[in-house]
Amino acid sequence: QVQLVEAGGGLAQPGGSLRLSCAASGHTFSRCDMAWFRQAPGKERDIVTSINWSGGTKYYAPSVKGRFNISRDNAKKTVYLEMNSLKLEDTAVYYCAAALTLGGGIWSQPPRGASGYTYWGQGTQVTVSS
Repeated sequence: QVQLVEAGGGLAQPGGSLRLSCAASGHTFSRCDMAWFRQAPGKERDIVTSINWSGGTKYYAPSVKGRFNISRDNAKKTVYLEMNSLKLEDTAVYYCAAALTLGGGIWSQPPRGASGYTYWGQGTQVTVSS
């Protein structure tokens, strides 16, 4: 079992920055691919970015590439999402998600769809507004 707790959401101005964190419990974090999803009102939950268990492979949605950065610290059982140059359309609830891997290599690809993730955090609101 993996329990996830997000923190760091809040209000930011366009062009500003926020840093989200997701702390995991349990003994399997280092074997988990991790991802951030977001869901705006009336829209589906979409992937923002993901990172594999080793940190060797990352994926970014085109809408955030070059602005957001995902990282992980396996010793602290925490994954981070650094969000820069925020836009109004980044407003959403952000969810942390984990997928226990089945022994993939250090360059394995993490899942991109929500169905690939078993464990979810409760979500944290990010609002970008002037």
